[in-house]
Amino acid sequence: MVEGIWILLMVGTVLVVAPLASRLGVAAPLALVVVGIGASFLPFVPHEPIDPEIILTGLLPPLLYASAIGVSLLDVRSEARPILLLSVGLVAFTALGVGATVWWLLPVVGFAAAFALGAVVAPPDAVSATAIGRTIGLPRRVLTMLEGESLLNDATALVLLSTAIAAMSGAATVGSITGGFLLSAVGGAGVGFVVAWVVGQVHQRVTSPSVNTGLSLITPWLAFMPAEAIHASGVLAVVVAGLIIAHKSPMQQNALSRISQTTNWRTVQFLLENLVFLIIGLQLSTIIGAVADTEIGVIEVVLVCLAVFVAVVVLRFVWVFVTRFAVVLGRGAEGRPLSVPEASVLAFAGMRGVVTLAAAFALPPETPQREVLVLVAMVVAVGSLLIEGSLLPWFARLMGVRGPGSSEDALQEAHAVQRVMEAGVKRLDEIDEAHALDPDTVDELRRMAERRINRSWEALGSQTTHKTPAQTFRALRIKMLRAEREEALRIRADRGVDHEVLQRVMISLDMEEAVVLAAGEGVDADADDDVVTPDSIAGECEHLEAARDGDQPEADADHCLDCDREGTATVHLRMCLTCGKVGCCDSSPATHARRHHDETGHPVMRSIEPNEAWLWCYPDELLG
Repeated sequence: MVEGIWILLMVGTVLVVAPLASRLGVAAPLALVVVGIGASFLPFVPHEPIDPEIILTGLLPPLLYASAIGVSLLDVRSEARPILLLSVGLVAFTALGVGATVWWLLPVVGFAAAFALGAVVAPPDAVSATAIGRTIGLPRRVLTMLEGESLLNDATALVLLSTAIAAMSGAATVGSITGGFLLSAVGGAGVGFVVAWVVGQVHQRVTSPSVNTGLSLITPWLAFMPAEAIHASGVLAVVVAGLIIAHKSPMQQNALSRISQTTNWRTVQFLLENLVFLIIGLQLSTIIGAVADTEIGVIEVVLVCLAVFVAVVVLRFVWVFVTRFAVVLGRGAEGRPLSVPEASVLAFAGMRGVVTLAAAFALPPETPQREVLVLVAMVVAVGSLLIEGSLLPWFARLMGVRGPGSSEDALQEAHAVQRVMEAGVKRLDEIDEAHALDPDTVDELRRMAERRINRSWEALGSQTTHKTPAQTFRALRIKMLRAEREEALRIRADRGVDHEVLQRVMISLDMEEAVVLAAGEGVDADADDDVVTPDSIAGECEHLEAARDGDQPEADADHCLDCDREGTATVHLRMCLTCGKVGCCDSSPATHARRHHDETGHPVMRSIEPNEAWLWCYPDELLG
């Protein structure tokens, strides 16, 4: 009963502090650590040290799985070399460096225990990297490396910790270390592949969103527990299973199942991520109390804590830049190494978290000066969150590193939507040609596709002073839906329709409103961004090459003259790169730019909205 009350209070604290911190512009993980530290010194708060099994077996699998299903398998594969260097090489390098530092400052603990501490503090945390990195808007390549590193490095750290514990008992040999590492890596990956295949087969054959969501929620333990049972890496099994299942879900699951799982996992991830940071803070007073009973002086303990924290930060910078300047770190799909500012931010973003906390408490009771080592690990975890986590936004700005702007995201979305919708229309035309469909139905489907395309391009039209067609449609449809729901509630009050029947009607209204509201969540163009075509979606053709290499004409106006003559509204301005004709885009009611192309055959236009620099080829329908 008492434990249930405290769990309820902790969840309530998360639900209050996290949104409040977001409103105040403070990262929720940092706020919850501070709240936890403050609460840990209150006399009525329980001070029992947390059981490491609760974190390693209860919290870590779903946290890793939630992070893994949000990461692109293709992105991780393209950055495999730097991710492996960080998740394996850097963890071992840090463990050795920290171990040597602690052994030098506290020779009484012995090298095995010092190396165990190094393994404990070596892995940066997936939760911290994701929660803070996404909040401040790091470049996606840097974030992919951080996420990939922190998903895989826990396995390395736990293997090294097991090796160090075995060494303390005198049971470690070169053969056992090598065999243990191979079993951990190969066995963990193998279990992950098997679980992903089995779960995928079930998803393919079961269409119920409830069943698929229930299976998804237990998948982390389906991967973790068998791997641990054969002494392989449960962490690696969970990560591999999550990456593969997420990658194949569009082919193996229906839309309702994917939406249900996404919604449920976002809730689970929100609660568990933030609970972990609160738990980290709550442990501080317990650890300090245990250290007070040891014979090591306060000054010596403080010195060791500071030395290990500095060593962890410095060793990460050294590893990142040594491997980067060796032209290894950062080679992605195009072979482009990270820039020095990007590498600096990658090195600075080394926050520790849940695994460090759990691994520290997993140190055996007979470990020399165990209480001191646990305190050092706690200081590193809390210090990295509070110092590096809070300074990371400032450091990223100082380095001039930022993720893609909102306009660039809108441009990528518009290009992707246009390609997707045109594929659908092409398939519709093929079916119509073969089966002579009803013309009204075909026209309505074509208009739906056009509206979806135009809505995405309208997100770039930041200079318009009036509502775009899509904005007008959304506003009117939402008002209609609310009136429809009010009438449905009146029908319910009058008991004129069976509850189950009316429930289906109201669910259909909710789903349509969710779609309409989601369509209105497109980001607005950011006036400070220069919108250039990202490499990942850029296309090339002879028309784009000629337009880019040739002399560009002067615009014949600063607005659409055809809109003036016809009394139509302009959403977004484009300029013909053959004659300088300025016209409105396809999301405008009159589509004068496309009409100009149809009349003249001039192939390429350029956006002339402020701060935008992208081209569109009409004949090949390529963005460049």
